[in-house]
Amino acid sequence: MKRVIVGLSGGVDSSVAAYLLKEQGYEVIGLFMKNWHDDSVTISDECPWLDDSNDAMLVADKLGIPFQTVDLSEQYKERIVDYMFDEYQKGRTPNPDVLCNREIKFDVFMKIALDLGADFVATGHYCRKRTLEIDGQEVYQLLAGVDTNKDQSYFLCQLSQNQLSKALFPIGELTKPEVRDIASKLDLVTADKKDSQGLCFIGKVRLPEFLQQKLKPKEGVIVEIPKELESYHHTPPNFDSKELELEYSAKRQKYTIANGAVVGKHQGAHYFTKGQRKGLAVGGTIEPLFVIETDVDENVIYTGQGKHHPGLLKTTLFVTNEELHWVREDLALANGESMAVKARIRYRQTLENAIIYKVDSGLYVEFENQQSAITEGQFVAWYLNDELVGSGVIS
Repeated sequence: MKRVIVGLSGGVDSSVAAYLLKEQGYEVIGLFMKNWHDDSVTISDECPWLDDSNDAMLVADKLGIPFQTVDLSEQYKERIVDYMFDEYQKGRTPNPDVLCNREIKFDVFMKIALDLGADFVATGHYCRKRTLEIDGQEVYQLLAGVDTNKDQSYFLCQLSQNQLSKALFPIGELTKPEVRDIASKLDLVTADKKDSQGLCFIGKVRLPEFLQQKLKPKEGVIVEIPKELESYHHTPPNFDSKELELEYSAKRQKYTIANGAVVGKHQGAHYFTKGQRKGLAVGGTIEPLFVIETDVDENVIYTGQGKHHPGLLKTTLFVTNEELHWVREDLALANGESMAVKARIRYRQTLENAIIYKVDSGLYVEFENQQSAITEGQFVAWYLNDELVGSGVIS
């Protein structure tokens, strides 16, 4: 009998995942990960992890499976929180959920599970895994969940073949309503529980407040850049090669205060991210202001009116070799090769047509249509049909 350890988060998805595995004849053990208890960075009086671990315990009890809690807060702090602060300080916007899966759930947690004699680790993600045989080798595919509305393959875009080989995603073939339905029929305490919001570890928290406890406020100016800015409208030069053209169109636009007008003040450029609209507190514009660029060195935020401001839109992004990852290593491009794919630059974004180009220094992703707020530090993931084949950090 194969042993599976399920990461029980206290939510409905992992509860039903555990039930399904038990039905399929696995020996199932529930493990709750406690990822945060640093009281020096207080979040709020609410302590969501206590409620969650309690719910997870009640579910395990109901399903008749063993249950324990593991404290991973130390590894979490090192690998996720410190990394996040570091990225924000550099003016990049990290994605803690993607990192949490790569570094915690399918690494630290997986090692604990394997030490407990598990054959597999399972989570309540809406995605699917399939196995191919290529030249006598087993190759694992990471596929989108059947419920396109809830597909979470993007959050797993950094997993390796080794991690996938030990992973199970029992609810990937189901839709959210079907999952809730199963939980109701079983009378699980999590059946009607709202989906968790916020970071995958801190529960109910507003990011600036969390960051403020580590990154000190520092007053700076908000500058509005007009749509008529000359650099938006000049004709690009002719290029001798596709690579030079890609490099040109992926370049980060540089602004100076002289390019626009000062319209307000802020408490720290590192609290803001591209495409952000809330929290600027500047009124009196015809269309709302959006952040189009942050300069953490000079502590300036550049903004533009309206979501179609040219400063928000770009077709091309770049991923360095160090931050390039192939889930399907057998499909990795060699220098000079390209591939037509579907890609997304954030969770829940519809997949967009793109072509990826491998060059010496990394990989370019060129979209057919302009993308809004391509943000450094976030992940881009590319797919062939409904299979996620690779990803990288936008540089």
